[in-house]
Amino acid sequence: MAALPGSIHRTPLTNLAIPGSHDSFSFYIDEASPVGPEQPETVQNFVSVFGTVAKKLMRKWLATQTMNFTSQLGAGIRYFDLRISTKPRDPDNELYFAHGLFSAKVKEGLEEINAFLTDHPKEVVFLDFNHFYGMQKYHHEKLVQMLKDTYGNKMCPAIFAHEVSLQYLWEKEHQVLVFYHSPVALEVPFLWPGQMMPAPWANTTDPEKLIQFLQASITERRKKGSFFISQVVLTPKASTVVKGVASGLRETITERALPAMMQWVRTQKPGESGVNIITADFVELGDFISTVIKLNYALDEGEDDTT
Repeated sequence: MAALPGSIHRTPLTNLAIPGSHDSFSFYIDEASPVGPEQPETVQNFVSVFGTVAKKLMRKWLATQTMNFTSQLGAGIRYFDLRISTKPRDPDNELYFAHGLFSAKVKEGLEEINAFLTDHPKEVVFLDFNHFYGMQKYHHEKLVQMLKDTYGNKMCPAIFAHEVSLQYLWEKEHQVLVFYHSPVALEVPFLWPGQMMPAPWANTTDPEKLIQFLQASITERRKKGSFFISQVVLTPKASTVVKGVASGLRETITERALPAMMQWVRTQKPGESGVNIITADFVELGDFISTVIKLNYALDEGEDDTT
């Protein structure tokens, strides 16, 4: 984001177009792990009967990204969708990223992002902890401490969202905004409440319905003063998975719908009544990242109100 035109540095981040990844951690899915505690009984039973074969098939539908955190950051992703879980019968009582099956340890992922931020002191990221599975109070305390230990003063305390611009963050030497969808956020100054990062979900396999939903969400846009996510993401139904069981999410759904979804992105404008954070699966496809970033140049040309 540091390479954007000068006036955009003073624009509230709520009014910028920012590229993000959906299930950002899912580039790594551990097929040896147990099934996540949030999965329905039908999935649990499927895996108990078919074992490793079932997990290999699940992975094709659970992995929504191929690039690791460092690669996503290098490509321009600045918003990360993070889902955290404890692992049943884990002797180390670790916290893991999880989406159906388990991914890497949270600590490792946070440290990977921090290494990039240390090397790029003008870059800013959004970490959105929006699902928690099997977590007790002490697990949340452990995660909060992990964030403190990893990012320290890089984290921006929660303030009015409209006050936060790149210029503001650079002056304060903050690089991380942490959103936390749990009441715990109210007790910790550097955690932004989850309601400050609404992310309406279309829950459809139909690209046309997705675009209608995205457009309606933008039209109704957001409680004043919050960030806002447009999820350019199609969600497979059970029947979709059965039909494309061996091919997976990318081939069966994402690549086929890409032209229509990218056309929608290209026609958007950022600003108070426009898009803000846009997330996608397989963010390397279709010039998604550069297309979102380019939307900000309309602001610099005075084509949208940024006040």
